[in-house]
Amino acid sequence: MTVHESLGAALRDVWGNSWRLVPFNALLGIVLLAVAVGASYVRATLVLVVLAGPLASALAHCAVKLAREEHLTLHEGIAGIRRHWRRGVVLAAIGGALGLLGYAAVSFYASRGGIALAFAFVAVYLLFLAGVALLLLWPIAVAEPELPLREAVRRTAQLVVRRPGASLGLGVALLLVNVAGVAAGAMPFLTLTIAYSFLAAANFALPRPTPEDPS
Repeated sequence: MTVHESLGAALRDVWGNSWRLVPFNALLGIVLLAVAVGASYVRATLVLVVLAGPLASALAHCAVKLAREEHLTLHEGIAGIRRHWRRGVVLAAIGGALGLLGYAAVSFYASRGGIALAFAFVAVYLLFLAGVALLLLWPIAVAEPELPLREAVRRTAQLVVRRPGASLGLGVALLLVNVAGVAAGAMPFLTLTIAYSFLAAANFALPRPTPEDPS
């Protein structure tokens, strides 16, 4: 799908399945908020982001289900946790590691001022690209749980390389959506922007099944 089509499909999915997505979206948002607050005082607290992995795997599973079948039950989120929680912990750990590394790099260059500020901006840009790739990795890794994670990473990299502009555009659009939700005075776990991001990523990263495809 194009970026526009992915965003539109995600909006329709959220509209039609909001009450099924709210519990997992809310729990994931609360965990991420707690980790962010803790990390603002003690950086090492960021490692607790792995606790968000199983909840994120539930949303990713629901997103994949909707991208493939356009039908969802509340039970699917629970099934997603049971089926993908280990992979969710690994992906969340990767996200936490990227966050720590990115924060260290940006802080290091920003504190030196002058020409080093340019490197700080480069670090922010690279961190953003890594975040977009990680978001796209979630549905690819969850869609085929038997697929080795290394192969899922390779497929994600191929997708980003094949569609660099579209991948960046999707990331910018979803960043604006989440920032708008916070700016409006409502937390992302109340506005379903986290679930929306997973749905948009799934629609963008996964091929739509053909009518002949029984899956």
